[in-house]
Amino acid sequence: MKGKPLWALGCMSGTSLDGVDAALVLTDGERVLEQGPSAYRPYSATERAALRAVLGRWPGPGLEAALAVVQSAHAEIISGFQDVEIVGFHGQTLAHDPRGAGTHQLGDGAALSQALGVPVVWDFRSVDVSLGGEGAPLAPIYHWAVARHARLENPVCFLNLGGVGNLTYVDPSKGPEAMLAFDTGPVNAPIDDLVLGRTGQPFDTGGALAAAGQIVQPIIDRLLDQDYFLRIPPKSLDRNDFSWLSEAVCELETPDAVATLTACGAAAVAAGVSLMPHAPSAIVLCGGGRKNNYMKQSIAKFTSCDVTDVDALGFDGDMIEAQAFGFMAVRVLNGAPTSFPGTTGVAAPVGGGVTSGLN
Repeated sequence: MKGKPLWALGCMSGTSLDGVDAALVLTDGERVLEQGPSAYRPYSATERAALRAVLGRWPGPGLEAALAVVQSAHAEIISGFQDVEIVGFHGQTLAHDPRGAGTHQLGDGAALSQALGVPVVWDFRSVDVSLGGEGAPLAPIYHWAVARHARLENPVCFLNLGGVGNLTYVDPSKGPEAMLAFDTGPVNAPIDDLVLGRTGQPFDTGGALAAAGQIVQPIIDRLLDQDYFLRIPPKSLDRNDFSWLSEAVCELETPDAVATLTACGAAAVAAGVSLMPHAPSAIVLCGGGRKNNYMKQSIAKFTSCDVTDVDALGFDGDMIEAQAFGFMAVRVLNGAPTSFPGTTGVAAPVGGGVTSGLN
């Protein structure tokens, strides 16, 4: 349902642990009416270490330092924007086990709202999980809006290349209930962890390391033989699922290890594309991983699909997820669903999110 257009600021701190993206979008919760400014606030090495130290943790004692990082980084970046009417605050995912303990995004939206004097919508995933959904991915509803804004006519797949890959099938001629979305498998997380540990750099810039290496095919075969790839979507992953990949490549030279992990990510994407209702006309890349040329070429090779960046549709591929949470914040205010049976596996369309700071 449509509501009053609002300037919504979405904030996203992803599983790559690189920093906070923030982007303004003018939306009524159905349409993208205008894109506003965006910003990026990187985490320092000390801040990143504090977050890494608590990955996999559930709510409880010992999270104070990491919470302070999340709160201060978001307060800093939000304070740099003007004319913000609502904030969509994702928080930092520490653990995700929808079939077990649930999902945990570290962050206090109520405290942010109080400190900044602006309404904040947060905790987007918990309601979906409580109703039997995977709680992820949530960006598909925004992918649907992007496809309609770009006046696409044929089915496409949006692929977010973050720590984990998220794939969304969108048929622009149909409503959001026709979408199919799920996590494809590990993408940047194992690559970034290995590159950081061996070189001190946060990621494989442009895919240069991978391009200099040789792929070890048996490791890819082992990945695709995992039960996850036999599960019918929707389905989702934690950042550290498939952590055995790090051990599998530990004795390889760095270029070979990175090339193999990159090919694993691309092969997982291809396995996901094979589950789509119809062959997509293109794969549209979002997220920082789209700047990895080796990854991009590998996805094209493994899927035999045309691969393009969402930037070609007039959107900033670095900010799609941030914009998505601004868009979803407005949907929550309007009482509109943010996830669907085809995107998270929830039994019926459902809106998630806690709203703080509304008068």
